Amino acid sequence: MLDEKVREDNMFSFRGQWSTKVEFLLAVAGQIIGLGNVWRFPYLCYKNGGGVFFIPYVLFLFTCGIPLFLLETSLGQYTTQGSITCWKKICPLFEGMGYGSQVVVLYSSIYYIIILAWAFFYLFSSFNSELPWASCGNSWNTETCVEFDHTPDNMNWTVAENATSPVREFWERRVLNVTGSVHELGNIRWELALCLLLSWVICYFCVWKGVKSTGKVVYFTATFPYVMLLVLLIRGLTLPGAIEGIKFYLYPDPSRLADPQVWMDAGTQIFYSYAICIGCLTALGSYNKYNNNCYKDCVYLCLLNSGTSFVAGFAIFSALGFMAYEQNTDISKVAESGPGLAFIAYPRAVAMMPFPQLWAVFFFIMIILLGLDSEFVGLEALVTAISDMNPSFFHYGHRRKLLLLAISVCSFFIGLVMVTEGGLYIFQLFDYYACSGMTLLLFAILQSVAIGWVYGADRFYDNIEDMIGYQPLPLIKYCLKFVTPVICLGTFIFSLIKYSPLKFNNTIAYPWWGYALGWWFTLSSTLMVPLWMLYNLSITPGTLRQVCSLIESVLRKLWQTGELACSTSHRCQAIKLKKKKKQSALTQSSMHFFFTTADKIYVFFNLPQHFRETQPFHKNTVR
Repeated sequence: MLDEKVREDNMFSFRGQWSTKVEFLLAVAGQIIGLGNVWRFPYLCYKNGGGVFFIPYVLFLFTCGIPLFLLETSLGQYTTQGSITCWKKICPLFEGMGYGSQVVVLYSSIYYIIILAWAFFYLFSSFNSELPWASCGNSWNTETCVEFDHTPDNMNWTVAENATSPVREFWERRVLNVTGSVHELGNIRWELALCLLLSWVICYFCVWKGVKSTGKVVYFTATFPYVMLLVLLIRGLTLPGAIEGIKFYLYPDPSRLADPQVWMDAGTQIFYSYAICIGCLTALGSYNKYNNNCYKDCVYLCLLNSGTSFVAGFAIFSALGFMAYEQNTDISKVAESGPGLAFIAYPRAVAMMPFPQLWAVFFFIMIILLGLDSEFVGLEALVTAISDMNPSFFHYGHRRKLLLLAISVCSFFIGLVMVTEGGLYIFQLFDYYACSGMTLLLFAILQSVAIGWVYGADRFYDNIEDMIGYQPLPLIKYCLKFVTPVICLGTFIFSLIKYSPLKFNNTIAYPWWGYALGWWFTLSSTLMVPLWMLYNLSITPGTLRQVCSLIESVLRKLWQTGELACSTSHRCQAIKLKKKKKQSALTQSSMHFFFTTADKIYVFFNLPQHFRETQPFHKNTVR
């Protein structure tokens, strides 16, 4: 027992833990509260019926968002492992989800940081005496450039169909200099390449000492965006036309609830904004103390995330309302989402304000910090997952730092493709396919099945009770078993039905190699799950007939009992004793007896023999 305690203490000494609970909360908040809260949620809200959009959004939040958020966070805290090795200890057959999720994280780290490079370019440009996107008198402007700013109320504009604004020309011709064809990558935009290098250097040093450095950085990067958001909100609400913008944002249209696309948008927004099914929450939770109340943390963080999205909508649409007022036009003509909002619509509104340089600096600092958090926390999760696969190697000397350096350098060179003149074409391929909503939905279904049915929802609740002293609301357990997989499956099927190939800016079709590359991004992560299952089956002892017989007995057990947690009478008895608070009286030898007499069904789906013999069920006895 003493030797085991020493072994556990040594593991935490080289792996690390959060110094305080606040560091964990800020790190998770920084990961989940990102650019999507500012440029995606407000747009979806106005597009899908205003205030009525909150009905499907809240429904998805409580039936899918919070249950899966709790599942991943508590899974990491209970196993003290990253997103790959945690499944190896809980349910090895589903270990492919860990590999697949980290492929998604790697892809997202490569392309998401490009947004930071763009934001840094805009930030540096904001220090000019005049904002370069405010007028048409620059070298990159064309003859069709028209300054729409400060249009008199009594004046109606009639312009040519090919007229463009200075802010759009700054984005397309100065920042990106987009080529005219998908087949042309063009030259590297060296100013953007330097901004990309700066972004990677910052991310590297935010993560290079693990949670020791990450936990300190998030005190600034996770809190200062709220200061910027508050400043922009107050400024926006004082502008003329702001009220009309907010009405446009929230005005309810109940008829929109009949559109299935509204429900699809609500579900996908939950998955995107809560960082679910990509393993980051598992990695962050793995650095918690064993008795940390992860249940309360999850509820508070989820409410904070949704509340931030709601408030950000006021800051964005008050500025868009002001811009529509100044141009004497409808708000629907100026409202955009995604990069179009951050780099075209909002900068255009800022250019119309008094002291535009000040508000531009505030806005792009907020964008950089929101994106930086999500980027380096995802990078931390990826390094954690890899280093936990061989801790004795990666936690020795500077090997973990060298691993991080290798990932950063390789990702930087791959990212250079997206800062070429044709890089936006590749960026949209990454955005559409690499982090596909269908992949995340599939992972959500498999996670719910693995924990709710194979591992056992009751046993999972017992694990949480072992950590925090009580069980969460039963509603979450039933959601994990029934509601979450059904809703995710329905959304997954609907997304397949509604699928259409990507078109650049919704107009230009990609060549065959573009779609082939896109599907490689999707399948290289998704296929990890079935391929790993097949690998596990191939190394299972016995002939093919014996393996098939074993699977049949597993499925029969699952159908009869609803879960595989009580695969033996001894295990069921142990769980009953635990529920009656008598398990603490069991001796170490009797616990060893319960765990070493599990039948082949449990061995096949869950903990391997060597893990059960070396890792006690009651982890809090050694912490």
